[in-house]
Amino acid sequence: MSEVINELVREIRSGRIKLIDLTKPLSPVTPVISLPPPFADAPPFSRKVIAQYDERGPDWYWSEIRMGEHTGTHFDAPIHWITGRDLPHNSCDTLLVQNLVGMACVIDAVTESSRDDDYLLTRERILQWEQEHGKIPQRSWILMRTEWSRRTEAADFLNADDDGPHSPGFDQEACHFLIYERDILGIGVETVGIDPGQAFRFKPPFPNHATVLGAGRFGLASLCNLTALPAIGAFLVACPLKIVKGSGSPTRVLAFVHHGSI
Repeated sequence: MSEVINELVREIRSGRIKLIDLTKPLSPVTPVISLPPPFADAPPFSRKVIAQYDERGPDWYWSEIRMGEHTGTHFDAPIHWITGRDLPHNSCDTLLVQNLVGMACVIDAVTESSRDDDYLLTRERILQWEQEHGKIPQRSWILMRTEWSRRTEAADFLNADDDGPHSPGFDQEACHFLIYERDILGIGVETVGIDPGQAFRFKPPFPNHATVLGAGRFGLASLCNLTALPAIGAFLVACPLKIVKGSGSPTRVLAFVHHGSI
């Protein structure tokens, strides 16, 4: 085993490198995005026991599960959006594995989003972050921290009224800036999707999906525990299921954080 790998193992075992789970549990109460007619909705998560130490299987327990690919903490692959449908390596089974890991930059928007459910993170706000923490490294994940994941009730998390859902997210110009001027790996949010709640009203609608996935980059949604990450310096691992032609997948997202960086 190389010394680099040995050192990593020692640091994890000693607790100097902590693994932070950024994944919300999956269950029948996991909020699922709802689209207006005539668009089709994904089913909620459900689980049916196949056998549980009984006549169907005396020594084992397993279940059948049903859900949409974009349920709970999940990964958006480029093929998910029409802008990314013809790109190479665009589905869950063809993604280049080196693109499933990268450094993480966390932009704190807790104050702004607590005041405004429809808050949009702007290019100017990102440039302010860079003045404090340095230029965003290439091929980094950019995570927007809002503490939206603390909303444990589905109705509160989806936050919809007669005008549709309301949740914060990246401004379209900010997203374009990150992709084309900072060459990032992808964006991550604590909300149900990588576009803000009112993005269906934007022109064009859902611009972050179109920009990020159209550039062959990725999205992470319904993250949690971002408060445990430093502004810069964490290392992120996000591995979707290797679904053939998969547009995305529920994903266990882990962050490696050095004790001295928090």
